[in-house]
Amino acid sequence: MPLDDKIDSTKDKVSGTAKEVEGKITDDKAREVEGKAQGFLGKAKDKLSDAKDAAKDFVDDAKEKMEDAKHKSDK
Repeated sequence: MPLDDKIDSTKDKVSGTAKEVEGKITDDKAREVEGKAQGFLGKAKDKLSDAKDAAKDFVDDAKEKMEDAKHKSDK
């Protein structure tokens, strides 16, 4: 996961947790829900970044296999 993506998702998770706790302490249900939503957003960004990395790895592996097959057929 690129560092920028990691920082962005972590920021959302930490901010979300802080808002959720603030909402619980002040009995502000809207703030609590906002915090939960932001926390889920951070987790979703993690999953999306992981999926993006997996897709890139898959494509890179496929390209490498194609190049290997091409080099073998050239011999």
